[in-house]
Amino acid sequence: MITNWDLTNIYPHDEDFEKEIVRLKEILTPEIASLAGKLGTIDGFKKYLDLSLDVESSISRAFVYASTRSDLDKRNVKNGEALMRIQLAYQDFASAASFADPEILSLGKDYVFSFLKKHKEYEQFDFTFEKLFREADHVLSADKEKLLSAYAPLTNKGADLYSSLAVADGKEHEATLLDGRKVKVSQNNWVSLVENEKNQEDRERIFKALYEGFEEHKNTFGEIYNSTLQGELAVMKTRGYSSILEEHLYGNNIPLDVFKNLVDVASNNAAPLHKYYQIRAKYLGLKKHRSFDRFVPLARSEKKYSYEDALKLFYESIKGYSEDYQKKAHEVTKEGYVDVYPILGKRSGAYSTGGNGVHPYILLNFNGTLDDVFTLAHESGHSVHTLYSDEAEPTMKQSYTIFVAEIASTFNEHNLLDYLLTYTSLDRNTKIALLQKAIDEIVATFYRQTLFGQYEYEISKLVENGTPINHEVLSKEMVKLYETYYGIDIREEGVKPLVWAYIPHLFYTPFYVYQYATSFTASMLLYENFKDKKPGAFDNFVNLLKSGGSDYPVTLVKKAGVDLTKKETFYCVTKRMEELVNELERVLFND
Repeated sequence: MITNWDLTNIYPHDEDFEKEIVRLKEILTPEIASLAGKLGTIDGFKKYLDLSLDVESSISRAFVYASTRSDLDKRNVKNGEALMRIQLAYQDFASAASFADPEILSLGKDYVFSFLKKHKEYEQFDFTFEKLFREADHVLSADKEKLLSAYAPLTNKGADLYSSLAVADGKEHEATLLDGRKVKVSQNNWVSLVENEKNQEDRERIFKALYEGFEEHKNTFGEIYNSTLQGELAVMKTRGYSSILEEHLYGNNIPLDVFKNLVDVASNNAAPLHKYYQIRAKYLGLKKHRSFDRFVPLARSEKKYSYEDALKLFYESIKGYSEDYQKKAHEVTKEGYVDVYPILGKRSGAYSTGGNGVHPYILLNFNGTLDDVFTLAHESGHSVHTLYSDEAEPTMKQSYTIFVAEIASTFNEHNLLDYLLTYTSLDRNTKIALLQKAIDEIVATFYRQTLFGQYEYEISKLVENGTPINHEVLSKEMVKLYETYYGIDIREEGVKPLVWAYIPHLFYTPFYVYQYATSFTASMLLYENFKDKKPGAFDNFVNLLKSGGSDYPVTLVKKAGVDLTKKETFYCVTKRMEELVNELERVLFND
């Protein structure tokens, strides 16, 4: 079995990729720049739309090729440079095209949509322009947009500074354990270290070593995060939004109620999470369960899975799905499109990439664990979503938002869990491991991400009100939220209040993480409808995947039968959490 990517499916030769960069820089960018002031003519507008379609497809192909090559070997400087070159080439194109939005807005909505009606070949732009005209109040003049574009590297500088300090200049710190062993601790290995240490004090020492860099540079990290927040504030004010939260919700037309309902349900229904930590403490013989204890397994499943085993389990688990879905699941996992095993230099983690005419590719780091089996199902869900979207929608409507992206992947995980618990023979340890995995997934995806989303909201309000931001202010807010969600006082853990400095998403992509929780909620309710054999449930799920980015995400999810504007929708997750925790308690103490 071939277990490596075949990237020749994208470009047969590296030279073809290089030609794409040259074409983007020397042909497409000058062409788009030459259209400034000409979009009011039929020929000029047509040429602009044709160029937009061309770039949408070509940049997808080039970026997937460059990023996958780079991820296969992070030591390869040449591959890293190739990725940077395509990124810079696209930035130059985007800068050259910055005149377009103000110019299209000046044409008026009636003119633009009348044009699309007359010229059906461009009808796929209707939602693109629907969004643009909706955002009209927040789009500046061409000169101001160009100026704002020029300042973008500065307003986004917090992310670069964080990456430099936390990643590039980050280093291992040494922890001395109770038995005299010395271990090197980094962000890449600390989880595997703590989950394998039986003594809580040793876990704490490893944890404190991890945070040594954050503690040492807490003032700098605080200032960097303040820089990110001030950049957010500047954009908010410049574009005329009422709040930083509104700025982030507005583009995808996400009602404020969705965010507030999520936060309200998660923060006020954390009792099952508190109980889970109490159960863990009792079973592990701990006086108090600490945040660094959460990775300790309650039971170890010694069962190992080959990649072929994992594929077979995944295929078996989806036999209740439609024939077409099963066919697509086999398509996305066929040889050449999955890079399976970890090798030196390869990027860690897992993902699916592709779209806009590029067959999806899956990256794994398969080690034969139960988690790896779930990861395969998860990433296959993303890839199937991409196939459905590309098949059903035209180029400009294929790319789906993060708000819906995690639905297909976690739907597969819910299904695989039920399949393993119901239809396979399990020893006690494997059953405990499965229940813990399911609970930990809810904790990590629903409660934890909502906590960070609420944290961003509370901090953004402080910034908007002119409150000076420093590491003490940032840590104080985190202490409050950990008490609410986890029921623990992280001040007792010394460095833990600095967890805001540990979370890169806060610096890289503000108001991003809460969408993991909304996606998870939607997938759970969709899966429950399917599991309960509600008429049309699976068709609703597939139709959501087919819809790609053809409408606002909350609207797409609502069409599939999940209304995230209603608070009761989110209770499906807290209810499931309660059920799983109770079942885990029964298995641990009564079986």
